[in-house]
Order: sequence, then structure tokens, then C-alpha cells
Amino acid sequence: MADVITYREAVAEGLAREMRRDPSVVCLGEDIGAAEGVFKTTVGLFKEFGPERVWDTPISEQAIVGAAMGAAMTGLRPVAEIMFSDFLACCWDYLANEIPKVRYMTGGQVTVPLVVRTANGGGLGFGAQHSQAVENWALAVPGLKIAAPSTPADVVGLLAAAVRSDDPVLFFEHKGLFASRGPAAPPDHLVPLGEATVARPGTDLTVVALASTVPVALAAAEALARDGIFAEVVDLRCLIPLDIRTVLESVGRTSRLLIVEENPYQGGWGGTVASLVADEGFELLDAPIRRVAAACVPLPFADPLEQRVMPTVDKVTAAVRGLAAY
Repeated sequence: MADVITYREAVAEGLAREMRRDPSVVCLGEDIGAAEGVFKTTVGLFKEFGPERVWDTPISEQAIVGAAMGAAMTGLRPVAEIMFSDFLACCWDYLANEIPKVRYMTGGQVTVPLVVRTANGGGLGFGAQHSQAVENWALAVPGLKIAAPSTPADVVGLLAAAVRSDDPVLFFEHKGLFASRGPAAPPDHLVPLGEATVARPGTDLTVVALASTVPVALAAAEALARDGIFAEVVDLRCLIPLDIRTVLESVGRTSRLLIVEENPYQGGWGGTVASLVADEGFELLDAPIRRVAAACVPLPFADPLEQRVMPTVDKVTAAVRGLAAY
């Protein structure tokens, strides 16, 4: 296997590893078979595993997730793909009202071990209905786990943990990261759900990020280091379970916190992180908690306007400078 792999290649690699390991793992979605996925994230799966385990579906999000729910309740471990995360809204009854409640309502007699993969986020000029970051939608639903990797290795490791989970997992793959490259995952790589990582150590300020905002935060930290401001970047990896311990430990070292998220500011996951740090680590702070988030508007199609709405390196850099000088 190559030493360096793209994020999109890592998706296919992670799926193939789990399908080889466990014959109960199946994949279903639109154009994931012979076409190998609209984002080329299922390359090679149909050729290796065939139509018995890689199912092309109609263009119906309800059918995809409904079939996955039934399959999961009767012995399989399905991985369903919803092509764009915006269209989770089309099957939201299953995701909010049915799937996350089965285990609770049956007293643990029935589990729903499924993964719903979806391409999430903006930055590619796909317009208002194909560019949203919607992790915050799922954050409001008890019973769902939420993973959002930022690197190819984490794609493989988190996908392994998601497929093996007996609880339903929403797995957000960021469209803007598909072409990014990074070290390939080692054999049997597993990243437990709910374990954040320090992507870059620092002493002056903690920057908490997720998925696409991790490379944004890292680029800002690199630029700031040249001016003697050393930011520590924490990659959450998951929202549920949420590793607030790693965040608090970092804030204990730096005494300042900036949260960078692609969700709109209103109702974004950063508000939950800020609340928890204020509740559990207020005495650690020497400055107010700040957030850089997307504006509360539909995502524009035009590239310059989209950049005005989304978090950018310049916005993060300016926010860090303000907090460091507080």
C-alpha cells in the first residue's frame, strides 16, 4: 500500500478492510457500484465484493436509510451512503425518530448497527442545497454517534470503529478534503469513537476544530508561529461521543479557547463545546471563549461570497491574535 493516500481513497480502503474482515458488512447507495461513487469513494468495492454486498439503490434517501435500518435489525452491518449531507433531510424521520430510538424502546433487545456515510460541507461552489455542513442537525438527536475525520488515516480508523459500533453512526466525509493527501493508515488501524487528538501542540491558545476546519486551524497556527504566537490545535474527530476531557486539558495548558466550526454560528456544535468548557473549566480561562463559525445564511454559489461566509485562515488568524492580546 502507498505511504501516502488521498482522503477519498481512504474511504474506499476503510470500507474494503471492514468488508474483508466481516462478511455481514454491506454497502448501499446511489451509484456506489459499477460507477464507484459520484465522489469516487467506493472505487474497487463492486469489483471485489459484487452485487451481493454492494447495492446500487434508487434515488430515494428514504429507501436507502429505511433498507439499511431493516438490514441492521436483522443481522447485517450496513453502510448506507447519502450522496450529499443536505439530503439527510429527506430521510430525517428515520434518522431522528426511528433508528436512534430502537435500542432504547426495545430495552436493548434490538440494536441498529448501521453507518450512514455522507459528503458534507462547502468550499467547492456547489451552491446552497449541496454545500451545507450539517453535523449540528444530528447533534440534536439523542442516540446517534457522530464522526467527522480530517485526515486519510482517521477516515480509515474512525470508519472501522463506526462499522463495529452497535449504535448508529453518522459519518461525515468532507467534500473539500477528498483530494487532500496524508499518511496511509497502518494495518488494523482503529480510532475509537470519542477520542480527540492534539494535531499541533502549543502554549498560548487552544483552537478546537473538526473535519475541514482542522487544516484551516493548522494553517493559521503555522502563520501565527512566525510571529511568536503558538496555538495548540485539537481535532475533535467526533461530536458524539464528545471528548471534552482533551479540550479541558488543553485549555488548562493554554488558558484561552477558540472554536472553529463550519456549521452556522446559530445552533452550531461550538456552542455546546463553549458551554461545557464554561461549566467545567471556567477557572482555567484567562479570556472569553470565542467562536469562528459560518454565517447564518444559505451558502452562496460564487467562490468569493462562499469564502465570506465560511471560516478561513485569515478569520482564524485574526481571532487568535485578538484572544492572545486579551
